[in-house]
Amino acid sequence: MPLILSIAIITKNEEANLARTLDSVRWADEIVIVDCGSTDRTEEIARSFGAKFFVEEWKGFGAQKNSAIAKCSAEWILALDADEEVSLELADEIRQLLGGPLLHEAYFLPRRNLFLGRWIRHGGYYPDPKLRLFRKGKAQFEERVVHETIRPTGSTGQLRGDLLHHAYPTLESYIEHMNRYSSLGAAQAIARGKTSRNPLSFFWNVFLAPAATFKYNYFFRLGFLDGREGFLLHLYHSAYVSWKYAKAWERSRRS
Repeated sequence: MPLILSIAIITKNEEANLARTLDSVRWADEIVIVDCGSTDRTEEIARSFGAKFFVEEWKGFGAQKNSAIAKCSAEWILALDADEEVSLELADEIRQLLGGPLLHEAYFLPRRNLFLGRWIRHGGYYPDPKLRLFRKGKAQFEERVVHETIRPTGSTGQLRGDLLHHAYPTLESYIEHMNRYSSLGAAQAIARGKTSRNPLSFFWNVFLAPAATFKYNYFFRLGFLDGREGFLLHLYHSAYVSWKYAKAWERSRRS
């Protein structure tokens, strides 16, 4: 009998998250995990759920995820991050969808983000649609260093059940994450020629754009309705924008 649904995940030291993620998709036909050298219990947890586990050198987010997709055997693929969980509503919706006639080749899922223990509902963080469910061969990740997205080649639809993103349990984890991502974003900005060498572009990218980002998301997109957690999220996200361009300027000055 042909496989209907494969789960594709990449990992590195995800023992804190992986069991929750895999438990939410244990109904799938196949789970494929591509790891890049975990030193914790990631492999043990993966194999306890019957996952096919591969170890490969790190190639970048997009390329690593495409490698996991290529190893999937089923007709349909659900690409997940190791800190995401498929809600019961979404699981039922996917099973019903794949059991009947399909109108599209790929589907967007609404994603709900957890920040400091609070589900963020405003400021552009919900429904935060992500294209994650697709027919094999009809979509793949762009091979970018950061903020990789899936590009479909066919028609797309929208599901209603939430994908749960257990993103940042502590401020320390969020700041560490944003520091790492701002460095990757700086490399991407340099590749696009956005180095802020001009004083006006430096002032815009490092100060005005982050301030405008905070104002737009916190006030106009109602981020203030998410309480103190929402304030901190939008404040430090705007700081991430500033760090990214400041790092791009610093690197271009050195070179």
